[in-house]
Amino acid sequence: MDEGDWRRLLRQVREGFVVPVIGSHLLVDRDGRSLSMLAAEKLLARYDLQPTAGGPIPFLPVGAAVARLRRERNVSLQDLYTDVHEVIESIVTEVALDPPPAIQQIAEIADFRLLATTTPDDLLARCLRQRRAVDEVIHAPKLPTSEWHDLPADWSTRAGTAHLLYLFGKSRGAPVFAIHDEDILEYAHNVIAHGSHVPVAFLGALQERSLLLIGCSFPDWLGRFFLRLANKSRLSEKAKREWLVEAPGADATGLTTFLRAHTSDTELLSDMAPTEFVAELHRRWMAEAGARPNINGAMATDRRPAAMFFISYSRPSDLRSAQALYEALRELGVAEGEIWFDRLDIEPGEDFRQRIFEGIQGCSYFLPVLSLASQQRAEAFVFREWRAANERAAGMNRDFIVPLVVNADSDPSLYTARPVLGWRDTLHFGHAPDGVPDEPTRRRLNELIRAARRLGTR
Repeated sequence: MDEGDWRRLLRQVREGFVVPVIGSHLLVDRDGRSLSMLAAEKLLARYDLQPTAGGPIPFLPVGAAVARLRRERNVSLQDLYTDVHEVIESIVTEVALDPPPAIQQIAEIADFRLLATTTPDDLLARCLRQRRAVDEVIHAPKLPTSEWHDLPADWSTRAGTAHLLYLFGKSRGAPVFAIHDEDILEYAHNVIAHGSHVPVAFLGALQERSLLLIGCSFPDWLGRFFLRLANKSRLSEKAKREWLVEAPGADATGLTTFLRAHTSDTELLSDMAPTEFVAELHRRWMAEAGARPNINGAMATDRRPAAMFFISYSRPSDLRSAQALYEALRELGVAEGEIWFDRLDIEPGEDFRQRIFEGIQGCSYFLPVLSLASQQRAEAFVFREWRAANERAAGMNRDFIVPLVVNADSDPSLYTARPVLGWRDTLHFGHAPDGVPDEPTRRRLNELIRAARRLGTR
């Protein structure tokens, strides 16, 4: 790509017209290991089989291992879904604190509001959640109906939320994700036949935007099918673009010949590895974002590191209490830069809403300040903060929201604001009269501080 190509791509990214589609070639850790190939090797090792050396990384690395286990060990297909899930789970646990750099870089490009992945792991979702809320849409014909939803109609108005589509299911210990080539065929057929849980709204959004397919290595037939699926009209008549970023020397001859013959707006880019492409895209986007005017006309500033605590409060009624809570945290040894407190952190001219939602998605613990006065307000931005925290907490497996009552009466039943109702039965309410934590609450805050420092969750 020359400078003009990069400029045009970045312009479309900034304006929200590009959807990245993430493939297995981006799952490369800092030691250069392909996590997808590692999953295949670990699966074979469970049955005392050695991997076959050589050859390019296929579209579905674990698929070849599954086929071999079926052929040489006659392993039950139902058992293999559980085995594959456990292998993926073990790898994700191993790299969760230091995910593949390319995945982290994709997650940091805030202009990507819609994303899709061809892999069943949740590494991209984890990286996204460090910065914003994530709505996961899963295409899986056998997924329980109660767990399925499509792209919401109001997705474009949900500030601070990324929407991620799992094209071939999400890893579970059941047949709700693709583990071999026939699964991939069935997922494609499910779309054609308008079968179960087809994300029609999400696919419709893809048809209206350009696609950036990075490291997917689609087989020829699947590449043709997916590109046609993602366009409203035939490929020779389409009015948008696709970029296919593949490794140098990737075997895409059949697809390349087809694209050259039938479309002029789909480019195969193989002059650099997919991970290198993402690194360059990230570098250029960050350089532009740092000098880009925001909605108030001011120049955007560098993003601050994630905080340990986010103090959420209603300014008209609870500013003094929030200030007292801030001082109490400082006395407990929390540094100024480890506390997100908007009186200190939101400078004039900054995009208030974006900074707030980024703070909620990046913090380790969310401290909502509850008062009888604040809950009597009919409408307030603080309620959006609490809803954003609820959305993030729904995907977490640890304590995150720590409600603190600042009135003299700490009875949780008195606090009936809609975002708070779900907390009363599941969370312990701390007590901080006028913002000063009582002794049990101080002990609880100290426990959270120690946990954050020990686990490096900041």
